[in-house]
Amino acid sequence: MAAKGLWGSIDEFLNQCAQSGDSAYSAFRSLLERLEDPITRVEARIFLSDLQRRFDTKEASEQCLQTFHFQIQDIHLQQYEGYQSRKKLTMMVIPSIFIPEDWSFTFYEGLNRHPDSIFKDMTVAELGCGNGWISIAIAEKWSPLKVYGLDINPRAVKVSRINLYLNALDENGQPIYDGEKKTLLDRVEFYESDLLGYCRDHHIELERIVGCIPQILNPNPDAMSKMITENAKRGISPLIEAVEEGISVIKPMGIMIFNMGGRPGQGVCKRLFERRGLRVTKLWQTKVIQAADTDISALVEIEKNSPHRFEFFMGLSGDQPICARTAWAYGKAGGRISHALSVYSCQLRQPNQVKIIFEFLKNGFHDISSSLDLYFEDDSVADEKIPFLAYLASVLKKNSFFPYEPPAGSKQFRNLIAGFMRTYHHIPLDANNVVVFPSRAVAIENALRLFSPHLAIVDEHLTRHLPRHWLTSLTIENTETDKPSEDVITVIEAPRQSDLLIELIKKLKPQVVVTGMAHFEAVTSSAFEHLLDTTRKIGSRLFLDISDHFELSSVPGSNGVLKYLSGTPLPSHAAIICGLLKNQVYSDLEVAFVISEEETIFQALNKTVELLEGNTALISQYYYGCLFHELLAFQLADRHLPAEREGEKMKAAEMIGFTSSAISVLNHAELSITEADNSSLIHMDVDQSFLPVPSPVKAAIFESFARQNMAESEIDVTTSIKQFIKSNYGFPTGSNTEFLYADYSLALFNKLVLCCIQEVGTLCFPAGSNGNYVSAAKFLKANTVTIPTQSEEGFKLTEKMLTSVFETLNKPWLYISGPTINPTGLLYSNEEIENILSICAKFGARVIIDTSFSGLEFDSKVWGGWDLGGCLLKLNCYNKPSFWVALLGELSLKMLTGGITFGFLVLNQPFLVDAFHSFSGLSKPHSTVKYTVKKLLDLREQKAGDLLDAIAEQKKLLGTRFKCLKEALEKCGWEVLEAHAGVSMVARPSAYLGKSIKLREDAPAYEAKINDSNIREAMLKATGLCIKSSSWTGIPGYCRFTIALEDSEFERALNCIVKFNTLISN
Repeated sequence: MAAKGLWGSIDEFLNQCAQSGDSAYSAFRSLLERLEDPITRVEARIFLSDLQRRFDTKEASEQCLQTFHFQIQDIHLQQYEGYQSRKKLTMMVIPSIFIPEDWSFTFYEGLNRHPDSIFKDMTVAELGCGNGWISIAIAEKWSPLKVYGLDINPRAVKVSRINLYLNALDENGQPIYDGEKKTLLDRVEFYESDLLGYCRDHHIELERIVGCIPQILNPNPDAMSKMITENAKRGISPLIEAVEEGISVIKPMGIMIFNMGGRPGQGVCKRLFERRGLRVTKLWQTKVIQAADTDISALVEIEKNSPHRFEFFMGLSGDQPICARTAWAYGKAGGRISHALSVYSCQLRQPNQVKIIFEFLKNGFHDISSSLDLYFEDDSVADEKIPFLAYLASVLKKNSFFPYEPPAGSKQFRNLIAGFMRTYHHIPLDANNVVVFPSRAVAIENALRLFSPHLAIVDEHLTRHLPRHWLTSLTIENTETDKPSEDVITVIEAPRQSDLLIELIKKLKPQVVVTGMAHFEAVTSSAFEHLLDTTRKIGSRLFLDISDHFELSSVPGSNGVLKYLSGTPLPSHAAIICGLLKNQVYSDLEVAFVISEEETIFQALNKTVELLEGNTALISQYYYGCLFHELLAFQLADRHLPAEREGEKMKAAEMIGFTSSAISVLNHAELSITEADNSSLIHMDVDQSFLPVPSPVKAAIFESFARQNMAESEIDVTTSIKQFIKSNYGFPTGSNTEFLYADYSLALFNKLVLCCIQEVGTLCFPAGSNGNYVSAAKFLKANTVTIPTQSEEGFKLTEKMLTSVFETLNKPWLYISGPTINPTGLLYSNEEIENILSICAKFGARVIIDTSFSGLEFDSKVWGGWDLGGCLLKLNCYNKPSFWVALLGELSLKMLTGGITFGFLVLNQPFLVDAFHSFSGLSKPHSTVKYTVKKLLDLREQKAGDLLDAIAEQKKLLGTRFKCLKEALEKCGWEVLEAHAGVSMVARPSAYLGKSIKLREDAPAYEAKINDSNIREAMLKATGLCIKSSSWTGIPGYCRFTIALEDSEFERALNCIVKFNTLISN
């Protein structure tokens, strides 16, 4: 009988269904409304029972589908055991949704390969639920807490809900309760959803995700080819997107179960999961017949143009796979072809980290997800790289820019090193005992330059990167004279075995010893103690390298040196050097640290990093910092505070101190300000941009680490650099041109300074040059001359002043910052640089043009570009072989990379190349940085919109910043020099000179009369604003400000300027 109030009869209902598929859907939608209403639910369910009985044979059911556009049939479950006893489900389908077929039944077979407990009390989602039979079967058999059946087709969702009522209520409309007194209505819900969108939007965390998603073959051969090489987003089907969405909503120990057609080949299918950080188990595999109407000609085309071969089979019984071309021909001839169908169970190998990675990728970085590969044959590699990628993703997502880090190294990284030493080796160190260097070789060379010993003994394994002339000098006889030359360092190679080394130390009495330890001697502390005692008595500085014995492990082996330091302070004459190269992923990613418990040594080494290297690559510190962090996470914090360290009290022979040139520079150079833990200084004193890093840059940085097995061509930056300097400066290159790279351009500049010293040349700086470069040259003991500049010329170099200086010199070298001048922010025009170079050519000078601070010209009216190639061609008429031009540069400002730096040097002179290479020890950019730089340079050359728009936006912002800061300074009595480019500008505090400032609220109190030399200190103490004074700029009276600060910091800086003015006025 018909349900009262529904249709007059079943016949009337069927008449509506017979009109069309849409009419049938409309009729069932009305029926669903009555099923969902508790008042009409019973009669609606009875109506369904009557409807099913009308077509109770298989033939009648098939005819119903043809005539009335729906079908109600039973799905039998008796061959599987579960928590419930029901043997079959009753299901309705309509033509506009996927009808259960071999795919879904094979998938259900795979689900049954798991233990019954896999779904018990779990929260489950089924993707592409179709008519809902699998969701209902899961709920019926395994008693999950909740099953969410999801499908993008709204008709499928309606039919699924009807099927839910068909099975949750008996034929009389009464609830069917399970052993826990629940019905299927309590356990199952169906929603319209694009993949897992519903769960994501409603913050539903899942413990199981299942999906029987049909495989969709793209008819475009190019698109399919990309799918096979795993470089497409959708790829084989929505399955890959489903996996990536699943990662974001599944709980850490959750399991995903998906089907996968085997046409691309089983290896490719499995890799699709593994490269996304999933451990894969094949649950079930069978063969299914390829639908006759599926066109596989696109696959044939791919096979023709690539080495890939698809997998098909002849019929269901064939075991030998055939390629797509053979399958296509066999099918055309009337044969039946099949392909494998597999069910995979997947579980995240490092769930929390993988989730962070994919959370980052879905926030505007989908394009680089194809580069991600989280499959590693070696678990130790996975355990190292996946946490780092998660950390990098969180940094790039959370921070709009890379923060300022002191030259001694990131405070966080130094704390992690000290924490590792405290936790694993019980050495009570803190961050102020650790200085970070780009490499072990750099740390050793910097230490030797700091002390400049006349004689040093260096372990034969550690001399490879030292300057060549140190290893060939024999000037050791004058070590006892009263006034030895500071310029000569003689290095004697020594054996590592301690008894032989100590014998050599006693005989030669070196001032510095740099050595490692033999493996058999490093297990105990006796050899180290003997070495400490000998060097103390002789008066030698000791730098002990423990790199070979330092283990980044949760169970580090015995280390005699560290065991000794756990109970005894490191003597003041000794320091520990450790190079970190032992990671599982990148054999060439290096960073080093030096441990000293002597404050003066720590501070001096810190300053050598700033002067000679610029800083240590931030990305290297991030990588090893992540390793230290992971190791510290294994250990519980020590409940006992470490014992207080007392300095050594043993008397030592008189030790060599810092060289007089080093002392002079370190005392007078305006280097970075050491920040107290609780302070929040505003850094207008550093050449770094703190403006937002644009998305293309973040994408390139992440992709460089996400990739595996990068081709050499992908990290070969030379072609891109060549094109960059040609298009920006017109700089000529040829077959003999040498391209040299470093983390920072300052390190490259310092090697050129050493070449100048070797040639006995004189390095000329215009007044108004970067103070760090000038101080570095003086630290290296170069002969330097300052070329006067005039305010009416904007403190630019002029032909007249250059000529007057060159006339007094024999072998002049000229350093010039351009096109953008640091610190003034002015620009050299093409005509101006041509005039300067003509004077240089006339005198046969060597010229270093530093473009490191260029590329952000915000006043286009005064900038028309350079043509150095044309200029140099004209100057050939001077025929001066000694005249040449080297181009120095750094890409952090131009490419908006913030803390990720890349320095380059372009040389066209073979003899200079040879001289340069004699000074080894250069810290070179890692392959990941090269990949990032090449990617960004190529984007710039391709005029990629996002990157160029970001560059244009930052130029505009810098122009606005300059005007804003200029206005604030002028209101407070400063004279401002007009700037046109870059991130810095200069101003003179003319209104303050000679006035007094008193700070009585601070402890200690500060009082001073303002002059050129103390304006920086006064402003720092009064406001916390860091600037550079005239002693750094080289321009009498003028201070330097950098303007590329984060928005809120820039506002704070403006407030500090006003505050300082108020203090002076009062």
